[in-house]
Amino acid sequence: MVETLLVIQILLTIAIVISILLQKSSSIGLGAYSGSNDSMFGAKGPAGFLSKATFTLAILFVLNTLAMGYLYNQEKTSSVADTIDATTSVPTTEEKNATK
Repeated sequence: MVETLLVIQILLTIAIVISILLQKSSSIGLGAYSGSNDSMFGAKGPAGFLSKATFTLAILFVLNTLAMGYLYNQEKTSSVADTIDATTSVPTTEEKNATK
């Protein structure tokens, strides 16, 4: 399940980057290459649509991140610390006194 959410996360990331790059900025950006925007998006152009799309994609990105984190932690049943060998090569104080 986490793998599926990871693929969705990558697709959401690409969609967010594209929607941000298409928005009009002070230097126009890639929004100039979107073609005739009055006919498809209305009188305001793509600004309203793209900002809503970016906001929606950002919300989906955050929710997907939270779901991935939750599911990833649920799948982990053991810790790396559980694999550490309890016996150690460092002598304790009792062993030091016995060797003297």
